[in-house]
Formats: sequence, structure tokens, C-alpha cells
Amino acid sequence: MAIIQKKTGNFLEDFVIGRRMRHKGGRTVTEGLTAAFTDFSYTTNPLHKNLRYAERYGYPGMVVPPGLVMAIAFSQSVEDVSENARANLEYIDMRFGVPAYVGDTIETETTVLGVRASSSRPELGVVHVQSIATKQTGDIVLAYQRKVQVFKEDPKATLDEGQVDPAPVEVVPWVPEYDAGRNYAELAHLTNDDTYFEDFTVGDTIEHSRGRTMTEEHIQLTGMLDNTSQVHCNQTLIDRDPARYLGGRLVVFGGIPFLLCLGLSCPDIADNSPGDLVYRTGRHTAPIFAGDTVFASTEIAGKRDFEGRDDLGVLDVILRGHKFERDEDGGEKRVDIFYLERELAVQRRSHYASVGSAAGS
Repeated sequence: MAIIQKKTGNFLEDFVIGRRMRHKGGRTVTEGLTAAFTDFSYTTNPLHKNLRYAERYGYPGMVVPPGLVMAIAFSQSVEDVSENARANLEYIDMRFGVPAYVGDTIETETTVLGVRASSSRPELGVVHVQSIATKQTGDIVLAYQRKVQVFKEDPKATLDEGQVDPAPVEVVPWVPEYDAGRNYAELAHLTNDDTYFEDFTVGDTIEHSRGRTMTEEHIQLTGMLDNTSQVHCNQTLIDRDPARYLGGRLVVFGGIPFLLCLGLSCPDIADNSPGDLVYRTGRHTAPIFAGDTVFASTEIAGKRDFEGRDDLGVLDVILRGHKFERDEDGGEKRVDIFYLERELAVQRRSHYASVGSAAGS
């Protein structure tokens, strides 16, 4: 009989430039999973909650929110990429392709683009990867890069340091064609009336009114996504070496405040959006823990036409998340926790909110 100490995940010295990892498991997106995360994050867009609405707008099923697509694809990579990480540092060039629907199966693969040691902490370094998520049809639902801070198993280990360019990946977003015969205005009451493309002014910042207090439910939510990173769920690991980990506490999986900030902004920004297009860059500027309350704001950075579609426009926005902490004098200070440069398609009121609206594109 043997006692076998299993090793899970990769440490910094295990990453090899150019290595391609096809992640285990995959995930069929159920209605229950979609409902759990849509409800948790206060997402209001009826494409993600109302099958009748989604079908009226030309979708074959209820659309999975883009933030949940991201969280599923991200979590599939955790065992191979960030099981032994200290922190996720940056999201880069996150591009959404075809929509995912309830019942679709998402699978992800990742390529290592870069490895470098930390100049100040010999037990840590940074891994840069590119991940591509597809569904059962072979179509890409998401492609993105991320950088993650990973522990060494052996502080003296030799690394395969270096950097290569990401492979070009064609990611084509899909939105159903406009059809004036669908009578979209009949269901316009299901969304807010002030979130059409015409309603936004460049330079405005919208402070979203709702907040959400994070409880220990984050452990269950993380598990529902198959995210196995121990810093989100293993208190014994933290207690044995609290100085090694952020705040000496279980840190909430970054995909959760990501989803939550998107959801808190949804009724003011994305209630009439057929989908997100690109997240150019994003990062967690501070961790959140159970007991923290998350708030969000959105800056309208730009507006432009959606190429080839006169029924849609594109918003360039900056989404910021924050929480409040007590300062040394017992007062309250605002702490930024999240930053995301986001592009999303938005419907025009002229086409979707009035009976007998203009002819489509």
C-alpha cells in the first residue's frame, strides 16, 4: 500500500513557452447555471432571462450573458494556469464571437505566451497566456489573453523565460439581422426606456445605484464554475501561511466581481444591448472578500456607428468597480477594485422602440 501525495496545477517552473493546453471537462451551460449568475449579478437584459424576448429578437435560444461566458472559459483554464497563483493581473483583448445559448457546451484551450520571474519576490513570477473558447459547433465564443502571478514550487528552479506574440485569431461577433416585421416595439416595455444608443452622451459618468454585499456564497459560486483555485476555497491553506496570500483571507474569485460590476451596470448601460464586443483591457485593482459591498460606475468614453448596421451603435465605455472601507479616523474611503475598457453594441431607439420604425439595414 502507498500513500500518494497528489500534485495539482502547474507552478511557475512548469510553464513552457508555446505549450498548448486543452483543458479538461468542458461545461454545458444549463438554465440553472445561467439563472444563478444572472440573478446573483442583478443582470436585467431580458435576452438572458426571457426566452420569448430572445426569440423575438432573432436568437434561437436564451443568450448566456457575456460575463458568464468569460467566467466559464476562465475557470476551465484554472487547473492548468492559475491553480497555484497568487493573483490574476490583467485581461487583454477579450473578444466575443458567436453567442452561447442555454444548452451549448463550452470548451477551452490555452497557449503559453510568456514567462518571467519576479524581480522583487523570488518565489513568484508572471505567466502570460492566450485562451480560446469554442462551443460544440466549433465556433469561437471568446478569445482573450491574461497575465497571472504564479508561485514557484522550488524557489531555485530554472524558468523557461521569454515572450512570443499571440497567434492571430479571427473572432466574429454575431447579432441577428434587423427585421422590421418582428414588431420589436411590442416588447420594448421589458427594457429600460433610457438605454438606447441615442440616450448616451460622451463624457458622462453614470454612478450605478445598486450595490451587492458579497457573502460566503462566493465559495459556492466559484465551485459552480469548476474553478479549483485553492485561494478561493481552502481556509486551512491560508491559515498555515497567511502572509503568503492576499489579506491572509480567502479572496473572492476575480470572475465574480467582474460579473457583478457588469450586472450592476446592466440596467443603465446594457439593457438594450445585443451583446458585448470587446474588452480591450481589464484588471483587478484590489481584492474583495466576504463582507465587502461592490458598487460600479460607467464612463461613456465614445460612440460610433456599428459597421454595416444602421439599427445599432457601438459604445466605448470604462467600467469601474469600487467598495468602501473605514479609514484611520473612522470615516469612509472609496477603494477601486476593478477597471475594464469595454465595447458593446446598443440598439437604436429609432429601430427598436417605436411601432412602424425605419426600415432596417
